[in-house]
Amino acid sequence: MKTTRESTFAATLRTTMLMALLSGFLVAIGFLIGGPDMAILFLLGAAAINFFTYFFSDKLALKMSRAEPMEESEHPEFYEMVRELCQTADLPMPKLYTIPQAQPNAFATGRNYNNSAVAVTEGIMQLLPKNELRGVVAHELAHIKHRDILIQSVAATIGAAITYLGYMLMWFGSDNNSPLGLVGVLAMVLLAPLAASIIQLAVSRQREYAADAGGAQISGEPESLASALLRLEAGTEQIPMQGHVNDATEPLYIVKPFKARGLAGLFSTHPPIEERVERLRQMRPSL
Repeated sequence: MKTTRESTFAATLRTTMLMALLSGFLVAIGFLIGGPDMAILFLLGAAAINFFTYFFSDKLALKMSRAEPMEESEHPEFYEMVRELCQTADLPMPKLYTIPQAQPNAFATGRNYNNSAVAVTEGIMQLLPKNELRGVVAHELAHIKHRDILIQSVAATIGAAITYLGYMLMWFGSDNNSPLGLVGVLAMVLLAPLAASIIQLAVSRQREYAADAGGAQISGEPESLASALLRLEAGTEQIPMQGHVNDATEPLYIVKPFKARGLAGLFSTHPPIEERVERLRQMRPSL
């Protein structure tokens, strides 16, 4: 098993590589638009994006999901459950948020143990019985324990930045025959699958298997998490995410919140639910 120091180093290395990839991509776009001077301007923009992404990716992820702080006075039993699981996992209490969505889902975000958050939709609070909700929360705490949340949050933020870049290029080039228009059109054709592939390279499917196993160990009930995953998959298929929730947040959630569109389906960041459930059901419950 990896030590805490090894896990931290691996997460930092992957995050640095992802940010470097974003910087190189933006510099290339800038050079195509306006040569060396524009490339330098885009490099400065990339540096600013990287800075804010590293320190504020958790807040951006919560904002992109329209999450709101959860009041303990309104959900005392949920707070008590999270505290008990955190004690078992030897983790500090994360901040808790509610996402005003009917779809049952949840995610964790933050750059380290002391700056972590767990967000759950209103739908999951209503759908799952206590034991299954406990399994889901344990899964999210396992992501925090494994230090997955930094790279997931950064990947989600960068995916959103790349997509927004395409929209900006189209908007700036829409009034005339500026090369920005052509670049913008090409960007919208190519950037969505590119953003998905970058996220896939940064966020391995294996981290979901690991979080499932870790969550089962924390809760002591692998079957509860397995049944929750099956219920969540059915719920997400029946109830789509509503409103302006950014697609780039997909890798954060415990199950896919959006239906795959076009080439993006080739780069899914989530393994099949059936495989996750099978692995969980092969685990022995903790005594």
